[in-house]
This record gives sequence, C-alpha cells and structure tokens, in this order.
Amino acid sequence: MTKVTAQLSVSVDGFYAGPLFDGDGDWMDSAESAGFFRVTRWVTDAMAWRERQGFAGGEQDTNSEVIAETFGAAGAYVMGRRMADGGEAPWGEEPPFRAPVFVVTHRPRETLLRGGGTSFTYVTDGVASAVEQARAAAGGRNVAVAGGGSLVRQVLKAGLLDELELHVVPVVLGTGLRLLDADLDLGDKEAIELTPTRVIPTPQVTHIRYQVTGRAPLLLDDRGSGGGPTTTTN
Repeated sequence: MTKVTAQLSVSVDGFYAGPLFDGDGDWMDSAESAGFFRVTRWVTDAMAWRERQGFAGGEQDTNSEVIAETFGAAGAYVMGRRMADGGEAPWGEEPPFRAPVFVVTHRPRETLLRGGGTSFTYVTDGVASAVEQARAAAGGRNVAVAGGGSLVRQVLKAGLLDELELHVVPVVLGTGLRLLDADLDLGDKEAIELTPTRVIPTPQVTHIRYQVTGRAPLLLDDRGSGGGPTTTTN
C-alpha cells in the first residue's frame, strides 16, 4: 500500500537549518547552511548516502541502514522548487533518487530527464496534484516528500501525510528554520496527533517514526478529579 512519507533531520529545538539565507553572498557560507549541515552530518557520514551520491567511504552502521531503507521504500518523490533548484547542479546527470520526482512550483518547465531513472516533473497546480501524480508513478511503493521543511508543512497541513520520521540530532541551534512552525492553520484548541511507531537511538541521532493520525480537538481532562478514589493494593 502506498504511503506518503516525510523525513527530516532536526535539532533538539526543532530547526532543520539556520536562519533563512537572504540571497546576499554564497549560501555555503551562510548561517542557514551552517545549521543545515550540522543536523545532517550523520547523513553525509553514512555509507548508504555516500554510495547514492557516487562517493566512496562512509560508515556502514545503523544510520546507514536507516538511509538505505528510506531510499529503498520510495517509488516517487515530491519536492519543493527551492530544493530542486539548489540540487540540480550538485546532483549532476545521475541524481540519487532513481525514481520520478514531482517538483511543486509556480514556474512551468519541461520535464527534466536524468540518468538512473530520475526525472523531474514540474507541477504548477499545487501540492495535492503533485502528491497524486507521485502516487500514480510510485508503483505501489511510498511517495517520499523530500523537502524542504516548508513543503513538508504544506503536505501535513493538507492532511496528505501518512508518516513522519524525525531524525533528532543532539544539538540546540537556538534559531533558524523550524520544521513545525505556526503556519499549519490549527485552531486555538486543535492539534495534529501523531503515534510513535519506531524509535532507533544512536550516538549521533535518534530516529523517531510517527504515524500521522490527523487533526483532533484539544480537550481538557478531569485533572484527576473524576476518576474516583485511588485504589492501592499491597
């Protein structure tokens, strides 16, 4: 059964990158870049990620197994235009996805074909359309929302996300681009409920997978007053 999934590396305080780069200078020298590369260090150290990029070396460990599993489960991807633009040159002629990628954008562009089975289709009629097209192309495997964080929030906000995996890195950034920000259109007494289904701790990062169970009202409990007397057994 095809699931729509998303996974992102975040700091303990919820940031997936440093403060937004304003376009003045080199992104690689920016605070946004510094935060992003800190929380994704575990990824670039992993053998499975390095192999997909065409690089040698890397650690064959639990983190690498998590990355290999994620790549293996994805039959198609949905991506934001900023991520696609930024990755087009570094990914080269054979990007690491090896599957159809649907890019959410306001700017039309012809489908871009790359080696290894990767294609980039530019979708101009919204995130729901991109997810639907990715489902049709996924061949029964998962649709992976590749990012960035703004797109993940859009998919979550639209109720289209089935599974969210957070890779929580033991660092506090203090400021930056926050994944779960205040633009989810939640009511004052409403929440999006998640059910944890897997936790894998490693020294570099803790992988927490959640099933997204959807929006629900925030209800006050009885603060312990309505449950009757507490019974103690000896």
